[in-house]
Amino acid sequence: MESDSMDLKVRELLKEVTLDYSPTLSKHVNDTVSAIKDAIDKIPDDLKLTADEAPGFVRDIGADKVEFKFKKPTSIEIGGSYAIQCIVKPDINVDLFIQLPKECFHEKDYLNYRYHAKRCLYLSIIKKYLKFSSVKVEWSTLQNEARKPVLLVYPAMELVGLPGFFVRIIPTTNSLFTIKKLNLKRSNIRALTHGGIPQATPKYNSSILEDMFLEDTSELIKKTFLGWKELGEASILLKVWARQRSSIYVHDCLNGFLISVILSYLASQNKIANSMRAMQIFRVTLNFIATAKIWNNGLYFRREGQKGIPQEERVSHKEAFPIVICDPSAPFNMSFRISRIGFVQLQDEAALTRKCIEKCRDGGFEEIFMTKVDYAAKYDYCIRLDLKGKSEVHASGYCLDDECWRLYEQKVHSLLNQGLNNRAKLIRVTWRNALSECSIENGFSILDREPLLVGVSVSSMENAFRVVDIGPNAENKEKAELRRFKDGTIAESTVWESEHWNRHLILKRISEYVLLRHLSLSKENIVHIVDQLDFSLLHGVRDPISFSGSLLEALEVLSKRLRLIQDIPLKVSSVQPLDPAFRFTSVFPPEPHPLAIDKGDVPRLQKLMPSCIQPLEVMIQLEGSGNWPMDDIAIEKTKTAFLLKIGESLQNSWGMTCTATEDDVDVFMSGYVFRLKIWHERGLSLLKREDGSDQFKWHSSMINGLQGRYPLYGPVVRIAKRWVASHLFSSCLGEEAVELLVAHIFLKPLPFNAPCSRITGFLRFLRLLSEYDWTFSALVVDINEDLSPKDEKEISNNFMLTRKGYEENKQNISAAMFLATAYDKASEAWTRFSPNISELKRLVAYARSSANLLNQLILQDQIDSYKWECLLRTPLNNYDAVILLHRDRLPYPQRLLFPSELNQGKHVARGNASKVFQPFMSPVDFKGSLEELKNKLLVNFDPLRFFVGDLEKEFSNMFKVWYDSLGGDAIGITWDRFSSKKRGREEGEDPVDVLKSVGQFGKGFVRSVYSLKSPRLMN
Repeated sequence: MESDSMDLKVRELLKEVTLDYSPTLSKHVNDTVSAIKDAIDKIPDDLKLTADEAPGFVRDIGADKVEFKFKKPTSIEIGGSYAIQCIVKPDINVDLFIQLPKECFHEKDYLNYRYHAKRCLYLSIIKKYLKFSSVKVEWSTLQNEARKPVLLVYPAMELVGLPGFFVRIIPTTNSLFTIKKLNLKRSNIRALTHGGIPQATPKYNSSILEDMFLEDTSELIKKTFLGWKELGEASILLKVWARQRSSIYVHDCLNGFLISVILSYLASQNKIANSMRAMQIFRVTLNFIATAKIWNNGLYFRREGQKGIPQEERVSHKEAFPIVICDPSAPFNMSFRISRIGFVQLQDEAALTRKCIEKCRDGGFEEIFMTKVDYAAKYDYCIRLDLKGKSEVHASGYCLDDECWRLYEQKVHSLLNQGLNNRAKLIRVTWRNALSECSIENGFSILDREPLLVGVSVSSMENAFRVVDIGPNAENKEKAELRRFKDGTIAESTVWESEHWNRHLILKRISEYVLLRHLSLSKENIVHIVDQLDFSLLHGVRDPISFSGSLLEALEVLSKRLRLIQDIPLKVSSVQPLDPAFRFTSVFPPEPHPLAIDKGDVPRLQKLMPSCIQPLEVMIQLEGSGNWPMDDIAIEKTKTAFLLKIGESLQNSWGMTCTATEDDVDVFMSGYVFRLKIWHERGLSLLKREDGSDQFKWHSSMINGLQGRYPLYGPVVRIAKRWVASHLFSSCLGEEAVELLVAHIFLKPLPFNAPCSRITGFLRFLRLLSEYDWTFSALVVDINEDLSPKDEKEISNNFMLTRKGYEENKQNISAAMFLATAYDKASEAWTRFSPNISELKRLVAYARSSANLLNQLILQDQIDSYKWECLLRTPLNNYDAVILLHRDRLPYPQRLLFPSELNQGKHVARGNASKVFQPFMSPVDFKGSLEELKNKLLVNFDPLRFFVGDLEKEFSNMFKVWYDSLGGDAIGITWDRFSSKKRGREEGEDPVDVLKSVGQFGKGFVRSVYSLKSPRLMN
């Protein structure tokens, strides 16, 4: 069944991305090629070309003796993916091979970049004449190699259905130089010496050999693919897979040409057969990339009637290049650009994709082909280096054997690899030398505009957050100090002093130190993507999560005391914390309050002592008994009696302050208020609890276990919750639902590994929200990985029940976001009623917008903190009306991220702040005994929650309320449809009157009410 689903999806994907090679397309391609040929025909033979055609290029490449007389190309042929019908939409382009005539070159033009210079001059004159025709021409490079420019030709008329189509002009040669002269051990750049000894130039030589054998190699590939439909489809699938992975579809790793070469090799070795389907060939290729040991020796084609490549040459290839792919008829390494780390990354991606096939639903189709595995989402830490105008990069010259940008990539990688050591599993460094809208004729100084990107995958959280490193040597006195370790070892070590809540910055500090010490950079040139969103979790300059240790200690003491209580009929058997603060997922875990203590003297008044305190729910389970009443109300009354007795015992035995209501008991202890509730096993069978206390219990227990497995889970949840609240979705998506969504990206991370940084985790959360198919798929969060096939069947059936009426009415579904767990197989606990269809649609749109912005902030040259703040600033003009609250009447005003102001719409109400409530205690309040002061503390007081509750109760049929439960000072309103009947208007349904009533409801709390849009009328 799963295999059928995968095959069906693959067929649909192939239909979508395969180009239709219609007569219309052929005519369009032929017309463009003809226009190019016509332009070339207009270039006079024997036209003298000098360095003046591209003075900057010739200067920077260091070439001499570049003058020649122009001759027409020996041949002009279409090649590449178009020739084997393997183009993948939407990137539609055709390679046009223009064979440079021998007459333009001298025998020794393989020396000192003369060939490359003449190649560029030849293209320059073609470009000049193409400009006289009606086509648009741009420079680009072959696989990011600046010394090998190519021309992109865009036809004057764009064909419908082919946006962005262009022809890529690639120069080639045939038998231009003696192959022996381009032997890998030869030195063909006279300036490249070490201690006066000429150095071999294998990459430079391969760069020339590539042009000499490009057409022959393309012809070999064409013969392999000819008439083999499934091989072509497998090539298309591999290209789709690779293009989704920006860390491998890049200059030092994989490209479309190499995919075709690898497939041709597998076919030549009979590793794939004509009887195989495209997906089977795809799997074989991935397995080969990920596991084949033959990569260590190199891939060498075997052709009938041809001699193999001699062993001596094979050794030379392996010494010069980490990866080798050679064909006897084209004796050069076709993979000479692949770097060692690029291939490691390729194997890692192939291995992860194999896991997707084995472990994911529908054979991993979504994860393999539809999920974007880019730098921003893949790597735990991203670093951008701004190297504009940095002459250090090309101090030794732009081009020697390799180009200066590739050498700088290697230098940065080497430095970080040594500095981070076993903290990093993988470090990826790439520098894209963009040429768009640039002129290569003016030289290479323009190629440093894009930032150099570094991606770091963490080996483990334990390693990444390690405070002490053994080393460096004592010579580095700035960082080295002598320490004795637990095993008795005495060694020089480096200590990265850091508070526990700040340890995610250790990697940043190490990499910054290494880069600043060894490169000519300032701090402004280095952007680490790691802590840009930390501001959203801080109280002042400190993260309140730092108080979690004292909170857990207080809970431990309370638990022991509860279990020691003797004077109740049933003893306390277990104590389970329910509040998110206990599982490190509360955005603002409470800080110890000076008044919420067991006993003691009245503390001194602090400058800002809050008058409000959050209670922390704790679930108590009593010993089993058969004497519980059967009546629902009687059960609740019995619980209340137990709670009162427990509170009394705590007061009598330990002098603890306890306050009671009918539902719970609040215990003041160690700076916190613990709210006690009772759970017992018969409650599950006797009634379905409206407050969901049974689900809370299981949920809390499971999330607590998950936090233990993934230390970074908590910080990602906290940022996700902050985002949800900041965009006024607090009424739509509960805290527990957010915890489950984030849990999914840790438990089912494929095609990634589990995130090990806050920003990466947050980006994946946003993408999950925006890209998941909520309408037709349930999201199953198997925290303990113990769901049986029977459970999964039950979840599937429950999901189908919620979608029963979808065909008749797309709004007629319950649990629009279906979140299933082991304790909630019908998605009834957290998302049964909200978000509804329209709320989810809005949530998805906001998540998509934020994900795109975050992706841009990570990858592009953005260092402005305001841009990062925009991720958490919600546009108030997206609402029909807005209520602004008095900031100094919020219970925790220090949690407000950005004060809200509005300069548009109709101002319909204004109100003064109430003097009854102040968020901070004044000296006047601070009189009396400790008990009297405790009574002044407002436990669980949240005027915003009460105000929103009143609005929803009073105006539920008129408008929807959107608010921020974490401390926002703005409430959004979106109208439901209003009646247009006169009678309705007479009954006070005028929108302005309604908004004025809203202002009256919040008198003393509401600052202003604005009307931005009138409601849509409904007859």
